[in-house]
Amino acid sequence: MILYIHGFASSGLGGKAKMVREYFGEEAFAPSLPYVPDLAMDTLIQIAEQAARCREPLHLIGSSLGGFYALYLAERFGLQAVLVNPSVRPWETLAAQTGHGTNYYDGARFEWTPQHVESLRKYRVSALSHPEKILLMLQTGDEVLDYRVALEELKGTELLIEEGGDHSFRDFSRHLPRIETFLKHPDRFRHATS
Repeated sequence: MILYIHGFASSGLGGKAKMVREYFGEEAFAPSLPYVPDLAMDTLIQIAEQAARCREPLHLIGSSLGGFYALYLAERFGLQAVLVNPSVRPWETLAAQTGHGTNYYDGARFEWTPQHVESLRKYRVSALSHPEKILLMLQTGDEVLDYRVALEELKGTELLIEEGGDHSFRDFSRHLPRIETFLKHPDRFRHATS
């Protein structure tokens, strides 16, 4: 199973989620997660635990805040993960978003509180046990997050970095074959990039 984890105020029906579903077909799962971090993480942990119980391989793709969640799950469950312009310190970057927010996909309103922001800290991964299981995808033109923060925090991971682009990771679909190779055949991926 390929689990795509969307970012803040987005949904499982967003652009990259759609691309992942179209590319991977029935293998892909892109749930619309609650905006409350603890509820979102509870949902994701249940999915990971169910996959483990069924002995079904689970691979992660997370974008922005979804990249932060994917990093936590990868560390906790020993999974391969692709992080796309990830937020690595969301308690800092999302602090400015407190108040009423709007879902980018359907326009639904929600309240983002300081408690929600603070709750993100407990999911921080301070040291990676297996950095080789992480593919970090960054575009230097990200207008929302400073790509250098993720570059510094996630040293030792596999890296795909492009000049320019934006937070949505421009031309994301072009990288789906490489993402598939990394998730399903990591040794072949390393061999091809070394």
